[in-house]
Amino acid sequence: MIDHIEYNSERPKLIIPEYGRHIQKMVDQAIEKETKEERNKIASSIIAVMGNLNPHLRDVTDFQHKLWDQLFIISDFKLDVDSPYPIPKREELQEHPQSLEYPQNFPKYRFYGNNIKRMIDVAIGWEDGEKKEALVFTIANHMKKCFLNWNKDTVEDDVIFKHLFELSEGKLNLKGTEEELLDTMTILSNNKSYGAKKTTKTTKNTKGRTWKKY
Repeated sequence: MIDHIEYNSERPKLIIPEYGRHIQKMVDQAIEKETKEERNKIASSIIAVMGNLNPHLRDVTDFQHKLWDQLFIISDFKLDVDSPYPIPKREELQEHPQSLEYPQNFPKYRFYGNNIKRMIDVAIGWEDGEKKEALVFTIANHMKKCFLNWNKDTVEDDVIFKHLFELSEGKLNLKGTEEELLDTMTILSNNKSYGAKKTTKTTKNTKGRTWKKY
């Protein structure tokens, strides 16, 4: 007659649950062995079993290295054995990764994209003249297209010139210019035509005839 049933909730928490409780018990037994020779022998056996549990990963680069790292993690870094790889440290695994900087220099104008900022930086480096003026107006027209892709309504040229001035840190100034950018309706019409071309598909029926499907 069984006096007491052991529930998982009463057992010690598994450090890496994916390997199950049997691996955890094998590691605990290896820790308790008195000689390093015994511990090394058991550790090699545990690594072999862990590898058999993940046969699809055997061809992955540094697979054995990962197994040994996981072995030390399962042992709570208490297992004293000879490892073929550098033994990981608890502090290294607990370190938080450094925050990645968002690549967008001007997050509030994300609809322009990073390429616009790169084009502006290139234009700033050019010598003053007709070529630079043409490039700046090309950039402004592209900014207007980007703006209308984001907000399919309308936008005044002065707004684009203001954004260009801000993105260039005051080095490209089209404020007060008499030259106008592309007409809003023309841009929206071209955008619709481009979108329609992308969604057009040619289909053949059983008689060899073709028609366009939208």
